[in-house]
Amino acid sequence: MTPVIETTQLRKTYSVGTQIVHAVDNVSLAIQPGEFIGLVGPSGSGKTTMLAMMAALLKPSEGCVSIDGLQLCDMNDRDRVLFRRQKIGFTFQSNNLLPYLSVLENVYLMLQLNQRTTKQDKEYAVEILDRLGMKDRLNNLPRQLSGGQQQRVSIARSLIHNPSVVLADEPTASLDTERAFQVVELYGNLIHEQNKVGVMVTHDLRMCKYVDRMIQMRDGKIDSILATREEIDSFISCG
Repeated sequence: MTPVIETTQLRKTYSVGTQIVHAVDNVSLAIQPGEFIGLVGPSGSGKTTMLAMMAALLKPSEGCVSIDGLQLCDMNDRDRVLFRRQKIGFTFQSNNLLPYLSVLENVYLMLQLNQRTTKQDKEYAVEILDRLGMKDRLNNLPRQLSGGQQQRVSIARSLIHNPSVVLADEPTASLDTERAFQVVELYGNLIHEQNKVGVMVTHDLRMCKYVDRMIQMRDGKIDSILATREEIDSFISCG
């Protein structure tokens, strides 16, 4: 099976005064269709930098990221913007919903950016919000929603344009435990059903109960990969 995401000897270095900091250091990784990955590790381990390079938001210092067989390192800035818009869905920690747009308009905006404005596209926006329990909130503004509801809208927006890759940066950081579990379970279910790749950065190991593999980073490197339900559950219980 051909991986959807593949990183090859990926490095990201920064100069801090006279020191060279290796934020990501020689990481090679392959993620298959339908996989939901949990990317964990202490602060400064490199996981957020990894996510940013997968999202084509950050250029690697060395190595390359490929998505659907396309090498991001070969693209210019304009090509990366277009690629990101079409192929990648992103759920931010802060949701980043536009405050003056309704729930439906926030989700539909992603379709408009990709020039998808058919009746069927709009119906799909309503359908996916319904799946996420937000059908009765379509006309609400973000300020009229709870944190968990805003996060569900953010998830719908990340999936609406049928991306190959869906990335989430600490998607449950502002939620209580019950809402956090609900959000990640919904997120994982949709990724599996639509056979996409999902990568979630999280500090909360409990959220990894829904992932297929858990990748632990430390000092810019992959420290361990847990690939079975038993390994993941054992790690969570010890963490």
